[in-house]
Amino acid sequence: MMEHHGPGILMAAFVIVVGLAFNPFAAHADEFHWGFKKAMNGEPPNAGSALESMLNEYGAIYKGKPDEKIVYLTFDNGYENGETESILDTLKKEDAPATFFLTGHYLKSAEPLVKRMVKDGHGIGNHSFDHPNMAKLSPHQMEEEWKKFDTLLEEITGIDRTVYARPPEGIFNEELLAVGNSLGYRHIFWSIAFIDWYADKPKGKEFAYNELMNQLHPGAVILMHTVSSDNSGALPDFIRDAKKKGYTFGSLDELVMEYEDIQLGSLQ
Repeated sequence: MMEHHGPGILMAAFVIVVGLAFNPFAAHADEFHWGFKKAMNGEPPNAGSALESMLNEYGAIYKGKPDEKIVYLTFDNGYENGETESILDTLKKEDAPATFFLTGHYLKSAEPLVKRMVKDGHGIGNHSFDHPNMAKLSPHQMEEEWKKFDTLLEEITGIDRTVYARPPEGIFNEELLAVGNSLGYRHIFWSIAFIDWYADKPKGKEFAYNELMNQLHPGAVILMHTVSSDNSGALPDFIRDAKKKGYTFGSLDELVMEYEDIQLGSLQ
């Protein structure tokens, strides 16, 4: 199966060192809700110059290079709804890496699935412990959310900490990015998403498949929620058909190395 954990250790060290250069207490408190016009015709979306500049300052990423037909799968898991096992089966069959952004509730309630994610070679991201509006927290409270999650994750899996963070509901501010950097966390947003978090309102796998294929673009960071039967049903066909279009599937470690222009050979 996939092996994607080695570079993550280097990325953790990189983010920790770089993060020390930022002063989180000098950051602005404006609140942002991540989102933009959907990608079309294979063209990546654009967050706008102001947000692009802010993200770049703190090494936050939401898409890869526009000339590389690589897709990065990410899933947000707040609670389990019986669909994750199917998703993991598909990822294993198609040899596609993914990162699962989990909450504390998920760690406690779905421990066997968390262990399988790690065993199968997938990444674990920090979606906070209690799923609050992180932009409204103090720096100390932000740290508590991330570190409380990491402590429980280590107890369950042996992984000492996470590197990649994603704020609940995509709500953030500059202070959150800066505090995260100072603690060794790098924020990963997304360039493809759709309304898929209502577990009791399925629209069918065709809906999810069409959303994914219509928004597909080089360097796509895809966000899906594992509570959706639409997603688990659409994922096999989406991965296979994306491959037919020449796309490959990469890990977030690979995305970050691409962003930093780090060559794989330089790590050996």
